[in-house]
Amino acid sequence: MPCTTVLVGKKAANDNSTMIARTDDGHFDEKKLIVVTPKQQKRKYKSVLSHVVVDLPDEPLSYTASPSVDPSSGIWAATGINAAGVGMTATETITTNPRVLAADPMVVLKKAKSRREKEVPGGIGEEDILVLVLPYIRTAREGVLRLAALLEQYGTYESNGIAFNDENEVWWMETIGGHHWMAKRVPDDVVVVMPNQFGMDSFDLDDAFGAQTAHLCSADLREFIAENHLDLNQNGVFNPRNVFGSHTDQDHCYNTPRAWFMGRCLCPRRYRWDGPDADFTPESDDIPWAFVPERKLAVEDVKYLLSSNYQGTPFNPYLSQDTGVRGKYRSIGINRTGVTSVCQIRDNMPVELRGVEWICFASTTFDALLPVYPHVDKMPAYLANVTLDCSTENFYWASALICALADHSYHRCVQHIDRYQNAVMSKGRQLLREYDRKMLDSGDYSLAAEANEALAKMAKEETTRTLNKVLRVASETMKNGYNRADN
Repeated sequence: MPCTTVLVGKKAANDNSTMIARTDDGHFDEKKLIVVTPKQQKRKYKSVLSHVVVDLPDEPLSYTASPSVDPSSGIWAATGINAAGVGMTATETITTNPRVLAADPMVVLKKAKSRREKEVPGGIGEEDILVLVLPYIRTAREGVLRLAALLEQYGTYESNGIAFNDENEVWWMETIGGHHWMAKRVPDDVVVVMPNQFGMDSFDLDDAFGAQTAHLCSADLREFIAENHLDLNQNGVFNPRNVFGSHTDQDHCYNTPRAWFMGRCLCPRRYRWDGPDADFTPESDDIPWAFVPERKLAVEDVKYLLSSNYQGTPFNPYLSQDTGVRGKYRSIGINRTGVTSVCQIRDNMPVELRGVEWICFASTTFDALLPVYPHVDKMPAYLANVTLDCSTENFYWASALICALADHSYHRCVQHIDRYQNAVMSKGRQLLREYDRKMLDSGDYSLAAEANEALAKMAKEETTRTLNKVLRVASETMKNGYNRADN
């Protein structure tokens, strides 16, 4: 899935929370936000795409998920927070190279060609991973270890990056070929940027094979690298991106420019981003995986990064003048995004209030980020009852309509969009503050459901108001417009 991920360590956040965020950029997949209760979680899972069957443990935790509305290709649960206050986003599709794939091929479904043959299931993938892992973990590290065991047993048919967070830690995990993997604890003071490439550019193998304080990997990874001559690094410095990743021409228009834009937002003065003496250009292969930001980040900053269309650069596709490179690079805020979430795990809060899931449907450039409490039995109908047919009665379709209309008349709609996004964010924060106080004072955490209904009601009012405005603008700028005085 062509997505973009941002990870925020707790000392890099304005409120000491950890955050993992990702745009789920499918093929205009209709998405919804639901809660899966322990009774609803199956004990035997079968993948639609790979046909692999996995027995699941008893006593799962409840968790939120953003599955596809159309289940014909599988669940694709995407992102969520469980009842233990652990967040997960799965997955960021990443790249690899032929040397890795030759040494450890992907585990793909082999269908029977005749009645005499038996079908050979494939491995697990993005369709499956969140459902197989999130209900059964109580820390971010446990998430890495559970998924690692599944990868080693069943393998995978694609290259993926997966993030986990709890109140103290953020972990990032990347698959290597069909069965191998590595994972790193994100340092508390950094922000990680991930644009569909193998990301990690440093890794402590001694720690991974020793104390495992902040690094974990497959038990045979050293032998795997040596036996297959995978290490391309010089001077004894181990850079896993050079070993397992890619450096293709497609990366330079599709992937690295996104990291470049996010880096220039995080560290505008520390590095030179433009001109002949730039430290990094949009096509640099060595843009850092992690940055210590020049100022701490709030949720609004994460949303801004994930809404990018190269604002302030000549690559912005919405520029009125042709710069010669306008629209050259793949934007982060893209038309086919189904859902974007920020899984925020807050510090020093009861487990019932620890998690806040910020959700945005359709293109992040135009749509609003809404917070909800995940520790509930069900989500409001406006978020959960999404249909395959277009309807303004749910957040997904109303958001998608705003995108299509505002894009058509960008310069006349951008003020409406700014006001819409700020209104939902500010009113959402106000409701969170109000209900945080109520629940902390009373100890009645069931008020979270009431809070979510109030948040959804507010979002519907603001979304409908904005939809009315952008529809009017788009109607006024139709090509068949004509007045009698025009002749």
